[in-house]
Amino acid sequence: MSTEQTPEAPAARPGRLTAAAALSALEGLALVAGGLFMLVMGLTGKPDRPTQAETGGVTLMVLGLIPLIAARGLLRRRRWSRGPAMITQIMALPVAWMFLNSDGAPWIPAGIALAAVAVSGLVLLVNPATTEALGIRGPMRDA
Repeated sequence: MSTEQTPEAPAARPGRLTAAAALSALEGLALVAGGLFMLVMGLTGKPDRPTQAETGGVTLMVLGLIPLIAARGLLRRRRWSRGPAMITQIMALPVAWMFLNSDGAPWIPAGIALAAVAVSGLVLLVNPATTEALGIRGPMRDA
């Protein structure tokens, strides 16, 4: 018998963590696509204020990088990635509320979808399996 210890295989990534990463990536891609649309419309269309459309488009694209980077971190089980992912979900809730209170018919389904994604993402990110997979300890567990 050998006394050598075999290295433990890393535990499988929980499905909840993968789902949280997927939702975060979906939001990031939506922000980048919306920003790209605004930028193209600002450059080629006839907006009232082209500079505002272009600046808004670039801003949305840059903001879209935050959930995309967080999604990559979640897939790699990086502890830091939960914070940006949660902030993205929390910031999506007022946007969903604004969509739900709008007068336009296409915005209400968008608000419902965004609220569902944001709440689902938050639930997945605070799930005990997710926090354990990321190595996040709760209060009073440092001992």
